[in-house]
Amino acid sequence: MQDESGKAALGSPAEVSATTAQVGAENLVDLNGHTVTQNGQNSTTTPAPQPQFDSRAQSPAPCTPAPIIPREQWGGKYEFLLSCIGYCVGLGNVWRFPYLCYRNGGGVFLIPYFIMLFVTGVPLFLMELSLGQYGAAGPITVWKCCPLLKGIGIGMLCVSILVCLYYNVIIAWTFYYLGSSLQSPLPWSCDAVANVGLCGNGTTGNSSTGKGLSPTEKFWNERVLGVVLSEGLHDPGPVRWPLALCLLAAWVIIFLCMLKGIRSSGKVVYVTATFPYFVLIVLIIRGATLEGSLQGIAFYLTPDWSRLANAQVWNDAASQVFYSLGIGVGGLLSMASYNKFDNNVIRDTLIITTGNCSTSFFAGFAIFSILGHMAWKKGVPVEKVADTGPGLAFVAYPEALALLPGSVFWSILFFLMLFMLGIDTLFGNMEGITTAVLDEFPHLRANPLHKSLFLGALCFCFYLMGLLLVTNGGIYWFTLIDSFSTSFGLIIITLFMCIGISFFYGVNQFCQDIIDMIRHCPPWCTKVLLYFKACWVFCTPFLLLFILTYIFIEMYRTSLKYGSYVYPLWGKALGVCMGATCCLQIPIWAIVAISKETGTLKERFQKSIRPLNSWRVNNLDSTARVEEHMEAERVEGPFTVTLTDMDFTAMTWEEGSQA
Repeated sequence: MQDESGKAALGSPAEVSATTAQVGAENLVDLNGHTVTQNGQNSTTTPAPQPQFDSRAQSPAPCTPAPIIPREQWGGKYEFLLSCIGYCVGLGNVWRFPYLCYRNGGGVFLIPYFIMLFVTGVPLFLMELSLGQYGAAGPITVWKCCPLLKGIGIGMLCVSILVCLYYNVIIAWTFYYLGSSLQSPLPWSCDAVANVGLCGNGTTGNSSTGKGLSPTEKFWNERVLGVVLSEGLHDPGPVRWPLALCLLAAWVIIFLCMLKGIRSSGKVVYVTATFPYFVLIVLIIRGATLEGSLQGIAFYLTPDWSRLANAQVWNDAASQVFYSLGIGVGGLLSMASYNKFDNNVIRDTLIITTGNCSTSFFAGFAIFSILGHMAWKKGVPVEKVADTGPGLAFVAYPEALALLPGSVFWSILFFLMLFMLGIDTLFGNMEGITTAVLDEFPHLRANPLHKSLFLGALCFCFYLMGLLLVTNGGIYWFTLIDSFSTSFGLIIITLFMCIGISFFYGVNQFCQDIIDMIRHCPPWCTKVLLYFKACWVFCTPFLLLFILTYIFIEMYRTSLKYGSYVYPLWGKALGVCMGATCCLQIPIWAIVAISKETGTLKERFQKSIRPLNSWRVNNLDSTARVEEHMEAERVEGPFTVTLTDMDFTAMTWEEGSQA
């Protein structure tokens, strides 16, 4: 189904010129049946060939496109790698992976995890990086390669918006705990005067529920969240202003770090991406010296082989791979779009995915050694002291830290690590949003002031919307968005991305594009691509369908809960609508793309899956052609293949193309 004009490999500038010249000679008649001249005007008669190609000599001065600021690139190789590692290594590596390990049979969980990683995670990771790097465009504009699937990019944008909306609330909680850690004793420890009654009498707790609470639970539910003052989703209550100030500080930091684009955020990751590893090493060393730490490690790694027959284990493994690698939300694609064209994307994929998964496994030792000490000190099994989600990071961990000698120091270190992890992940999500918008509206990128105003307005809007999540009942809304923003909608988006690239754009063409980028591709590279090709065509779509089916079955059978609160049916329906809004962008924009074309339905479909002529414009990665290189301008009618003046100018037609 490929347009022959899209199959030329990119080599030297001379080869590019010759290729584009040949393509130009073959495509004088556009796909809507009109003859196109060099200046983009339709003509009913066949013009003389000479005037068509001598565009630069004949084009009047007023028609010269306005100069556009070149697209940014990473300041160095390590900036990209650290940014991707920081984006992938997030809070989920600290609280979610260890929890899933012991909930699903300990060490045996690693078997389905690594199978899902190598069959779905790594192939989709490589697909996103390659697509972004080759197209040198954001999640929306990059679908010039197949205009029918532009809805995938818009769906990614919707998912990123939902994730950014709630993710920075976690950073606000981290700020709150970080500020509280400056007190001695810690306000959630038994040494605090306010908690003497709680530690002395386990039955003393919250009077409104009658349930006994530990000091950490009381601090989390009453001081931080205020959830005891809310009846549920329908009763958010007033904004908790200490948290609102923390949320404002978090967004201000994000704005300042991203103000200069990847030039500023690329420098920040040298600290934010490496500091968590330093903290994890320190926590592992400290945890190994604690009494009972081996009990926690044994619980973490002891396998329960019978759990492999449970479909829930495989679904959890797949969801963790998606959650930790950040696939399908546009962040990876956007960051890769700032790479040099000849960057070895396969090598980067192997480095980043290996580093991310090793960090998840590594973090488990740090966490469970401390939880083992906590279980030993309290005289209870390890499973009784560990929880999931925010409860693990903000209840179990603070309680464990409060039991350590020098608890104030360890608490500051731990929550500073969580802050760094959260900031890096949010960088990637925000980069996906800003890159998508700036590529669609290049005049924002051309004007630094307008770009700064856009970023400031975006952060401020996110802050205003996030205020709902820092009310008394905000945790209920947080859980709702968290549960459905990256649920079935994300799986559907990645499934269509995999199918679209494999069967519409063409898996052979895509592999050739990767080889073109690597240029001097060693033999092992081509052999590895055979494996990825098999995954993209067969294995990955099959497993994604399995995950999707299981998600729908579980969604129908189980109720959404937070603690003892069961979400009402309208709340669950609202969450389903969030996920549906993301994936419905695919058919909506596919219909728009087909409607823009002419001819029969089959002809419209075939035209809408062909790459636009400007698809490879951004790949002219040669300093000798900077003068001729045009920014990746969009065709005015994004879903019509009618060629415009910008297409001909961007493709740099040469006189030799007359032949």
